Order: sequence, then structure tokens, then C-alpha cells
Amino acid sequence: MRVLERRVYRGPNLYAHFPVIRLTVDLGVLEDYPSNKIQGFVSKLLKRLPHLDEHGCSYEQAGGFVRRLREGTWIGHVWEHVAIELQNLAGAHVSFGKTRSTGRPREYHVVYEYEEAHVGERAGKLAQLLIESLLPKKLRVLVRPPGGEEEQELDFDTEIEDLIRYAQKRQLGPSTFSLVKAAEVRGIPWFRLNDYSLVQLGHGRFQKRIQATVTSETRQIAVEIASDKAQTNRILADIGLPVPPQMIVYSLREALEAAEDIGYPVVVKPLDGNHGRGVAANLGNEEEVRSAYPTAREISRIVVVEKFIEGLDHRMVVVGDQLIAVARREPGKVVGDGVHTVAQLVEITNQDPRRGIGHEKVLTRLAIDEQARRMLARKGYTAETVPPAGESGYLRLTGNLSTGGTASDVTDVVHYDNREMAVRAAQAIGLDVAGIDFLSPDITKSWREVGGAICEVNAAPGFRMHVAPTDGTPRDPAGPVMDMLFPPGTPAAVPIAAVTGTNGKTTTARMLSHIHKMAGRIVGLATTDGVYIDGQRSVEGDLTGPTGTQMVLRDPTVDLAVLEVARGGLLRSGMGTRYCDVGAVLNVAADHLGLDGVDTVEELARVKRLVVEVARECAVLNADDPLVLAMADYTQAKQIMYVTMNPTHELVREHIRAGKSAVVLERGIAGDMITLYDKAQHLPLVWTHLIPATMEGRALFNVQNAMFAAGMAWAMGVKIEGIRHGLRTFDTTFFQAPGRLNVYEEHPFKVIVDYGHNPHAIRAMCDLVQRLDVPGRRLVVLTIPGDRRDEDALEVARIAAPHFDHFVLRRDDNLRRRGPDEIPLLLKKGLLEAGVPEERITVIPDEQEANLGALRMARPGDLLVVFAEKLTRTWKQVIYFRPEGEAAARPTAGEEGTPPAAPSPVPPPGVAGEPVTSALTLPEGARLIRDERGVRLAREDSED
Repeated sequence: MRVLERRVYRGPNLYAHFPVIRLTVDLGVLEDYPSNKIQGFVSKLLKRLPHLDEHGCSYEQAGGFVRRLREGTWIGHVWEHVAIELQNLAGAHVSFGKTRSTGRPREYHVVYEYEEAHVGERAGKLAQLLIESLLPKKLRVLVRPPGGEEEQELDFDTEIEDLIRYAQKRQLGPSTFSLVKAAEVRGIPWFRLNDYSLVQLGHGRFQKRIQATVTSETRQIAVEIASDKAQTNRILADIGLPVPPQMIVYSLREALEAAEDIGYPVVVKPLDGNHGRGVAANLGNEEEVRSAYPTAREISRIVVVEKFIEGLDHRMVVVGDQLIAVARREPGKVVGDGVHTVAQLVEITNQDPRRGIGHEKVLTRLAIDEQARRMLARKGYTAETVPPAGESGYLRLTGNLSTGGTASDVTDVVHYDNREMAVRAAQAIGLDVAGIDFLSPDITKSWREVGGAICEVNAAPGFRMHVAPTDGTPRDPAGPVMDMLFPPGTPAAVPIAAVTGTNGKTTTARMLSHIHKMAGRIVGLATTDGVYIDGQRSVEGDLTGPTGTQMVLRDPTVDLAVLEVARGGLLRSGMGTRYCDVGAVLNVAADHLGLDGVDTVEELARVKRLVVEVARECAVLNADDPLVLAMADYTQAKQIMYVTMNPTHELVREHIRAGKSAVVLERGIAGDMITLYDKAQHLPLVWTHLIPATMEGRALFNVQNAMFAAGMAWAMGVKIEGIRHGLRTFDTTFFQAPGRLNVYEEHPFKVIVDYGHNPHAIRAMCDLVQRLDVPGRRLVVLTIPGDRRDEDALEVARIAAPHFDHFVLRRDDNLRRRGPDEIPLLLKKGLLEAGVPEERITVIPDEQEANLGALRMARPGDLLVVFAEKLTRTWKQVIYFRPEGEAAARPTAGEEGTPPAAPSPVPPPGVAGEPVTSALTLPEGARLIRDERGVRLAREDSED
């Protein structure tokens, strides 16, 4: 039983729209042993993990998974459920999983949800060890990988405790967790910024941050004051709030003198401690002060001695100017029964299912440590003492839950004066979120009447005791914090546009980014060549996956995000954001097939469909591509916008008639016009020949890219003039769109450099070549990446064969497990089979040498198309090349005439107000759906 591959998906993926881990496992001999055929396995597993009986599995009710176990299920499926349950035991809240065969014998994809990736991975490893440990010995030997370490008995209790402790170091603490859940309820996105509790809430320029319950609005000076207990005491006293008398001391002698001056009993505590560390209360004599002082001194160089105030310990949480929650705390204790020792009572108390390790559960386990022994000694007890029945033995001075204390909610009974006092105290210190520690004999009565005192004001107060009190009503302090940071109705996230497709996505993303920039927005753009902030590249590299997405969304200047989303990133890590506002799929064509488990274009379409599955506002789809058109049935976006270059497209015409959105290329004698339709409006946008990136309308692939950019911009609220201006000022120079139809005309011949690297892209470029007026020859430097299939290389050759007069064939620098000449020779084979004479073919494997050879072949009037891998290097070769005996010349552009009138709008079928009677030709297994989002194709089995 081996793990062949482990993938961590950080966002929407093929299996779920939230983070999951996928283990690709080889079950080995266990393929022949479902759970019901392994003697004793089910009973031993349930003994170890009894809560598995709560898993519903395919039966969708408690006990469903146990039923599957007893009926017989594959061990990969068991692995999935055990990994989920182990995470829940460690404090996570996960439930999703699925296990599917890879199609290869004995191999399965085991998929399960996680909250924290490292904890999820570790749970998967422990699940494997647990399953192996429960197998009969003879079977256990067979499943161990060859060369494995000598088998050792699994100490599961120790392993699960280690997992819990590891999870507490990695997972969000209870306070931070409650805050991010409150954010999710309000639709506020969040990112974890480190391995601890630093979290970004919101995107771009709207972002805020929290670290535990300290917010980005918390003033540093307020935190400093709250950390200084003496300063806090003085400030509160100065405005008339009740505080105990106290003195700062620097030595034991000063502490003893202060205790005498203040009067016993006293409290000795560090000046800047927290969580009750180093605090000793109710000290009644000099000896107890002598004993307590060194402990406080270990925590802080400065020690505080203050008057001990009789009363119950209350934690009051203030957010802004409101008291949100109040809990009465009691220190960890045991209650005698006259039979058991203190140590035995601790063990009995810790059996309470509400108690766990650290903050794993509502309560923390009690422990007998040095502080507990000191507390017991004050009563004359040891751990072996048997306390009388009903007598309490306290193990701590303070009621912190982290040290075993308990909390009872009393929010509803707090006296008005005490509420006002808590709010004034928080405001006096300057904290936006504060925890007021208030000692009072009766919280239901005014401090003015019964006394009491504020002993501390805490920055970053814990929410655990309020969210899950031992007794009383749970409170939600996190909600008011979110409403303070993001008042209802204010934005928290920037608009997000995501673009995917086999070809054109980089150019479309750049066009859309340019349109928004021209409209005055600060755009964050993630593409195949880097992350751009407001037009400036900040990071270089292919950043079309989650890393680039998060770079953009974390930038504090960005007010809009445009994300190019590529197949590789989706398959490796999923999307980098849980949703997008506008998602577009440009096309789906054969590329990268045979890699990462994607073998057909239909499977590739399933991958790219993720972008529109998570689109919220608008899904922009290519109506001319059947695979993309079918995606309309999978999106939950509020509206669907179709893009078509066919003005008579029947489905799009009906969609327009329904008052929905579309971008249509309308053709006429005067030229081609990109036109928007929305809410029965016909909005002519721009002549294609006026868009520089289309090479006077000849580059139809860039016409289509411009249509998508226009449609997405319209869906994101850009006005017509803004879209028109953006498209008319966007060109495909190397500096604006490197490797995307870059034209160089300073030589006596014309050079086009393009990153086309699959049959679909090569076909589009060949179509453009045929449309261009070329007085001389057409030359090409041709290649395809080495990780493409042989049939893809042969198809590229067949596509290119009729369009060029001479072919220079090369390979990429990265051979991708191919031989040095394998790709160019495959291309040569394809060209020869397509009828290209061998004398018109030159094989130069190295990219730089191939480019140089082709440049030297070119003569005045020729067109040279270079399909490049190393874009910057290739562009430099082109611009620095000097033809022998020839001077570089720039063609003179003709003057642009006045554009003719726009063509008539596409007439919708029928007359307005009449029912649609025209019949559509539907694909097999599909039906037509009309609803509030317009018209779309749906599967026959669709729930619509």
C-alpha cells in the first residue's frame, strides 16, 4: 500500500470548490481484500475511531459508512474516511471526501477535505499507518513497501495526541477561527498570511488584517498601554473607574514593602504578562510574597504588587463602543469525594468529553504542575491527598480556560453601570477590541453599590470562553468585530475577472486589464509571464496558478483583479480564489493531452469549466465552440453572456431576444463591427480594423479576443466609451503583449513572433498568414513542446504545410524527455507526408541557431513567422539582426479614412412580443432551457 503522488488543492478544483488533498495510492494486494474480507478489521477500526459511526457516506445518514464497511468497501475508501475523522479529532471541521479509481489496476485517487494543509497531509499519513496496523499480521507484511523499515507496533494514542498538538500549532486558534467564520458568513474573503494567526480579510485596497483578535485598526499605542498594567491602572483611576491600589517594584525588598503599604492580602504579578502566567493572588503574609515574587520576576523584569479584591472573576469583551459578551470564570479545580486522591480526581475530571489538549475542545485538561502543587500546598494538600467530599481544591489562581478553568455566560444579567464601566475602560485605553477583567461580588449589581475593581484591560482577548462557554448562552463576539472592520454595505473584495481557454487567454487578459487601466482602475494582472500591478511587472514567471492570484489579491493598491487561469495550475493546485465575479472560457482545443490524467478534449473542457462554475455575476462563453457552449448548464452565475462571430447563430439570437447579453461580430460591406447586445439594446462598439491588435481586422483570433475583453469589461461595469478607447489603444507590441503576435517591420522583410504552441494556435496563425498581403515568400520557424503527443506534432506539420514556402524546424531548450532531434524530425515527417518537398525543409534543432538561420534566409518583401519558446531572447535576436547589404526600412502606413456607418443590427427571430417559433438544431442528448438568465443548452439529465 503506497502513496504514489500527493497533491494539495488550495481552491476550486476538479473534485470540490474548496480545498482538498488528493492521494494517488496503489493498494497492492489489498485490491483483493475489501473491508468485510479482512478478519476483525472493522471491529478494530471502530474501536479506535468510534465516531466513524457518525459518517453518512453514500447513505447520507449516520451509520452509513459503518454499513459500507460491513458490506465491504475498498481500503482506499476507508483511508479517505479515516483521514477525515483524524482531522476532526484534531479540532478541524471537515466532512467531504471521495475515492475513485484512476483507471489503472489497484490505483485510486483518495480525495478528502482539509482546513490546514500540513495537518491534512499528516492525517493522511497516520490514516495509512492505522489501517496497516489493524491488518492481520500475514496481510500486514504483504502491504509494506519493499525496503521499508522494520515493522514497529503503532502507539495510536500517542500518535493521535501528537497530531492534536501539531494541529494546534498549525491550525487557527479558536478566536481567529471564529473571526474567519464570521467573515465567511458575510461573504468576506480571507487569506492566511503565516503559519500562525495573521490573516488578511478582504482583497486589494479594501483589505484589513487580524492577528488573533488584534485588528489592523488596533492602535499600537493602545496595545502598549494595555500591556503595561501599572499605566493602565493609572489611566483608569484618573477617570474615576474602580481599580485596586498597586505599586511597581523592582526587587523582593520593594515587593515586601509594597505589600505592607498596600495591606494584605495582595496580588503579585508581572507587569506585562498574559494568560495568567506568573500571577499569585490572595497572598496573606510576607512568606507567600517571598515565594510568589521569583515566579513573577521570571516573566517580567518589573513586578506589580496590588491589593487583592474579593469577588468573582469576570471577562467582559468590548468591541467598539458596545459590550458584547461577559463570562464568569473559575480557576481549574477538583471537587473531593472523600475517596479519590487529587491526582485521581484530575484524571476523572479530564475524562469529561468536553476537555481536550490545549484549545482542541471547549475545555482544557487539568494538569498537576508546579503551580498546581503550590496551590495545593497552600491548603496543606499534595497530589496524593484525599479531599473531603464536596471540598474544592483549586489548581490555578486565575480562571483562564487555557489552564483548565471554566466559564459561565452572564452577559444578559450585567448591571447597566458595569456595562458602561467596561466600555469606558476600553475607550480610555484606546482599544477597538478589549477584554476587561473585572472582579465583583455580584455582576448584577452596580460596582458603585457592591464594590469591585478592574484588575486588567487586555488587548487581543480570547473569544473561546464566549463562543463555547461551559454553561450559559454562546455569544458571537466575532460578528461585531467583522461589522466594525467592514460596516454593512461597504466593499471588502475587489472585482475579479478570470479568463481561461486553450489559446488567447493571455492576450484577452491583457486587453481587459488595459481597458480597466484606461478607465482609471489600478489593475492587478496575473499572466503566464508574471504579475503586473498597475501596468508594471512586479514578479516574473508563469503565475497563472494560485500563487499569482494571491499576489494580486494581497496587494494593497489593487482595486480590480484580472487572472489568466491555465490548465496546469488548475490540475496541480486548483484556483487561487474561491470565486470570480466574471469568468470567461474562450475555447477548448487539443493541447497537453495525455498529461496529468487529461486524455481527451472533453476532459480538458471539464478542467477549464471550473472558471465558470465558480463565477458569481457573469459567465462569458464562446457560443461558436460546442464544448464551451455546453458549459452554460454548469454555471451558477447570475447572467450568461455569449460571444459569437456568427451573426446568425440561432441560440444566441434567441438569447438576445430574451433581453440577455451577447457580443456579436456583425459583418457588412463596410467591414466587421463588434457589437454588444444587452437588455434589448443594440450597441455598436468598434470596427475591427480600428483595433491595432487585429492587424486591420485580419487577425481573427485577436478579433475574438477583443470581443471577449469587451464583453467582460461590460459585465464589470465599464462604459461603452471606455471599452472602445481601451481596444483602440491596445496593440500587440512586444512590450505590451510579449509573444502574442509581435510584429517587427524595421527589416526589409516582416517578422512576426508568436508563442503559438499547439495545433489550434498554429491553425489560427496560418489563417492570418493567408490573409496578409505578402509580396515575397512566407517562411516559418516551427516547433511544438516536447511533452505533446506525436500525433500533435504531426498535426501541426499538416496544418502548416500549405501555408509556407520554407520551413525551419527546431526543438525547445527544454527537451521534456525527448531526444535532441526528435521533435524537428517528427515535424519533418509530417511535412513530407503532407507533400512538402524536402528541399523546402531545414532542420536546425537549436532555437537560437534556427532563428538566425531563418533571418538570414529572408529577403526583401518576405514574411517570417517565428514560433518562439524563449520570448525575450528571440525578440532580441530579431531586432538586433542586421541583414547583409540591406538597410532596415519601415513600411509607410496609409492614412486612415473616415469609417463608414455601422451595419444594421442582427435581426432577432420573429417580431418583438411574439413567441419564438424557429426550431434549433440541438446536439444529441441535449435540450433547450429558457430561464431568467436567458437561453442555454442543458443535459437531458440536468435537474433544470
